Amino acid sequence: MSERARRDKPEQLIAEDILRAIYGDDFKGCTARLDDIAAIISAGRSQRQAQAEELLDLYEKLVEALDLLSTPPDIKKITDPNELRLLLSERLDAIHTLTARTMETTALAKKQREGIEPG
Repeated sequence: MSERARRDKPEQLIAEDILRAIYGDDFKGCTARLDDIAAIISAGRSQRQAQAEELLDLYEKLVEALDLLSTPPDIKKITDPNELRLLLSERLDAIHTLTARTMETTALAKKQREGIEPG
């Protein structure tokens, strides 16, 4: 494999390292194709990347929602102290709901990760 191809395909390098660890430097007895092993590695990386991107999207939405909820209300629109108290109570309830769901999602993601990763 050319040096350029190796730099362009980290999965190839990982596959080569795996096969070398199993079969030794000469790959004697190896019937697996390097490209097949690299494809498995690539598929695993793609799946993990998709999961990471999904979590990042959820995180961004959470931050946006928390930002909106934590923005002080327009004081000109709130004239009654009870109305302000009700608004703040609703916002705190919404923040609590968001954080509870975030903790549940985080726990689920950790559980899934632990099911995939050894240890």
